[in-house]
Formats: sequence, C-alpha cells, structure tokens
Amino acid sequence: MHNIASKFQEVFGTAPEIIASAPGRVNLIGEHVDFLDGFVLPFAISDSTTVAIARTSSNKIRSASVQKRGTVSTIDCEDIAPKSGEAWTRYPIGVLWSLGITSGMDILIDGQVPLGAGLSSSAALECAVATAVNDLFNLGLTLPELALAAQRAENVYVGMPCGIMDQSVSLMATAGNALLLDTRDLSIEHIPFNIAPLGLELLVIDTQVHHALVDGGYAERRASCEKAVADLGITSLRDISLVDFVSRKSELYEKTYLRAFHGVTEMQRVLDAVALLKSGDFVGFGEIVTAAHVSLRDNYTVSCPELDLAVDTALKFGALGSRMIGGGFGGSAIALIKAKDAELIKSEIKSAFMKSRYKSPRFFSALPSAGAGVVN
Repeated sequence: MHNIASKFQEVFGTAPEIIASAPGRVNLIGEHVDFLDGFVLPFAISDSTTVAIARTSSNKIRSASVQKRGTVSTIDCEDIAPKSGEAWTRYPIGVLWSLGITSGMDILIDGQVPLGAGLSSSAALECAVATAVNDLFNLGLTLPELALAAQRAENVYVGMPCGIMDQSVSLMATAGNALLLDTRDLSIEHIPFNIAPLGLELLVIDTQVHHALVDGGYAERRASCEKAVADLGITSLRDISLVDFVSRKSELYEKTYLRAFHGVTEMQRVLDAVALLKSGDFVGFGEIVTAAHVSLRDNYTVSCPELDLAVDTALKFGALGSRMIGGGFGGSAIALIKAKDAELIKSEIKSAFMKSRYKSPRFFSALPSAGAGVVN
C-alpha cells in the first residue's frame, strides 16, 4: 500500500479511493513566453506531489497536507468561490471548482517538489488533483483539457496569471525527453534529452531565496508584454519578427519594449535550441541557455543577486550554459555541466554564496521523468 494511504487513514479515518501523482518541472529554455503563444522546452523532474482522495456524503471538502502535519482545513461546498479558503488549499480546491466538482470529499496532499524553488510545485499539486478527479469521476478529459482546467484554477481561483507550460509538462511529459510545447495550440513534440551517456549533467541550484509570485511582480511583467501587443496592434508577440519589432521601438515605452524584446527573442531561442539538441550540439545549446539568462536579467529584470552569482560561478568553472529558471526573484538556476565537474562547481558556488553571506544553496541533478498518473 502506498504510504500516503496509511497517512490518509490516520487523518480522515477512512481509506482513500484514489491516489495520483504529478511532477514538478525544469524549463530548459523558453521562460516567460507561455502566456504569449510562445514555444517552451521544459521537462518533468522526478520530484512529485501525490494526492489521495475519497468522496464523502457531506457537503464539505476537507484538505490536509503531510507537510502541515495533517492539519485539516474545511470549506463548505456552497462557499467555494475564487480566492476563498486558506491560501494553500486554493490550488486543489481551485481544480475542483474548475472541473465543476461540487461534492464533498477528503484530500490529503504529500508535496515533494521544493516550494518556492522555481520548480512549479503549484502545477504539480494542481495536476495531481486533476488526474485523480478525472479518473475518480470518469470525466474522460484529455491531457490538454486537464492542463487548461488546472491553469484556469491557478489563474482565476488562486489569482496567479501563469501560462500553460507548467501544467502541460506535468501532465504530458515522458521519461528521457524534454517537451517542446506550442502554447498556442498545445501541440507537442518529445525532444530526446538523454545527456548522462554523454558525460553531461543538468545541475539544479536552489538559491533558497523563496519567491511568492502572487505578489504582483510576475503579473506586472506579463501586463507589459500584453501592452506591447496592444500598442503595436498585433495579435501576439509570436506574430512579429525581431526585425519588425526593433524597427517599431519608438512606438513603445522603454520598459515595455525591453520586456517584450525578451519575449520575441526568447521564442526564437527555443527553436534554435531544439535544432541544436537534435544535431547533438550541446556547446551551442549551452550558449543559448546562457543568452536566455542575460535577457531575463537585463531585459525582463526578474533575476536577483543570488541567481546571478550562481549562474556566473557555474560558467566560470566550466558549465556549458547556465540560467535562472521559473518566475524569478529567487528560486533556482540550472547549469548544463560535465559530470566530472559537478563537485567542483557545487563547491565553488557554495563558497561564493558564503563569501556574499547568502544562505547556503541546495543542489540536485534533474533527469527527464514521466508525467502525471494514477498510482493505485
């Protein structure tokens, strides 16, 4: 029996009807363009969130978390409305709301995706619940439909205007591959990213600067990109070439231009990166990854001193490429490195953080893993 089942029994006194899990993600390239109809290239990581659910005859939804020592939060079904309930319960309950589920149930969450590290712990939770509910209620929804429902939960119920990337990769990923996702129509292509036999490793550097994207920094930058689209009279930043965009710079405020410039160039970087991966050019791929960090730092302005130090130090000691990942303002960076250099690079980053009096970073290697599924 899955361990969460016995914990569910301890908290709620009954057995769960269904258990499902969904992974967090690392995004190789394509940051802050999934709400712009852009292309993105994430993969699912092995860290995942597991949920256990049972239907009840009451009109209440009870939520508990292993990480919160089984503390139970209760909401009446008739009280379910966007931004209601405790903040941490809005993610699972938002999915129920988005899927139109109004019956009573008990939910236990075991979140093993590091919080605030830019690895999309929120999407993992949403997609685990969506996967479980889709099976439990025989909804028959496709993976893209579940991704859209989970995104709607986060956009409307939680109030976080995220794009569709995190939910899509959490649901659709396959082991050994990155997921090239066209966020305009949710079409996908699996891109092999089996780097271990090549002596390479993708190092994730968690700065332990924990961000909270609901605070408005993310939304404000998204609004800048949408303003650029409106001011230029186009349907999407995807629909304008870089040459045309630059030629119309005078039509935009400087800040709007810089943030949209990141979007336009980042979309092209994704396509260039995929071509390089298909040809086996990991040196060229690494250079594009680093170029993305420079744009996120200088144009989109979502980096922070800790992220910059992690990236700069990794590059100084041999990384092929490195950049911040996730929403920004903290969280994690990735570095494509030679496996033989791993201990040196980790040691040098730790030392650099210590000298700057930053909190000691955490490290782990990310391997492309499978997407969400029912466990029992």
